[in-house]
Amino acid sequence: MIDISNKITTLRMATAQAIVRVSNASTIQAIKNHTVPKGDVLATSKAAALLSIKKTPEILPFCHPIPIEYADVIFELDVLEIKIKVIAKTIYKTGIEVEAMHGASVAALNMYDMLKPIDDNIRIEHIQLLEKTGGKTTFSDNFKEQLKAGVVVCSDTVFKGIKEDTAGKLIVAKLNQIGLNQVNYSIIPDEKEVIQHTLTQLHEQGCQLILFTGGTGLSLRDVTPESVAELLDRDIPGIPEFARSYGQARMPYSFLSRSVAGTYKGALVLTLPGSFKGAEETMDALFPHVLHAFKVLRNERHD
Repeated sequence: MIDISNKITTLRMATAQAIVRVSNASTIQAIKNHTVPKGDVLATSKAAALLSIKKTPEILPFCHPIPIEYADVIFELDVLEIKIKVIAKTIYKTGIEVEAMHGASVAALNMYDMLKPIDDNIRIEHIQLLEKTGGKTTFSDNFKEQLKAGVVVCSDTVFKGIKEDTAGKLIVAKLNQIGLNQVNYSIIPDEKEVIQHTLTQLHEQGCQLILFTGGTGLSLRDVTPESVAELLDRDIPGIPEFARSYGQARMPYSFLSRSVAGTYKGALVLTLPGSFKGAEETMDALFPHVLHAFKVLRNERHD
């Protein structure tokens, strides 16, 4: 199975369709009149669809078990065909389109089974996904302007060459993966004046996204959050709150991070943990979705 542990949870919906084509109009009439020998075709097919949605991961080996928050089956009867439409919703890390298509498929098979005694020329056609929403497809940001970013490693030991930086390089690589290739990378000591000077300098150099890594812990030398916070025009508490929540679901110490986020003269400034794993989880939690902030900032300027 594919690893989805780094994905975020979103509301996801899928609509799938299958078409059952019969050979004569009397078959459709028998469904409407409830005279099919095996019973109520629509009610039984709906039950079959709902059960199959829940059972999808037991049938298809690479499907993850997911919570089914909502499912419904809608039938449209025409002269020689029955359209089966299945709608399913979940709040989870992966999509629900396969479950919806499985439901439509099994509903169609159930119809075939129930109708074959009265119609020997039934066809199942066009099992397909009509629509899906949620996840990266819906929430991938369309902010296409090329941003210039700055990544700053705040660490006395890395600055002195005692320890090698891994978190900062990871952040640069993650930014490159989402198409941000203009990245200024630097290493500075855990000094308030140096941190604040670096922030103002990067802004003057045109950096619109500035990420500090390190100095968000509890030691006396960890001064990155308060140093950055003094310069912010506006705090955005939801960003570090979500990053901590994301991390907390994966390890028990994320709530100890003192990370902050906000804007500085139109630039988005984030402070990230200095550990490789902490930086990785924060980047996975926030990007690329946090780039939506630039749409909001641009719109605010035009209002």
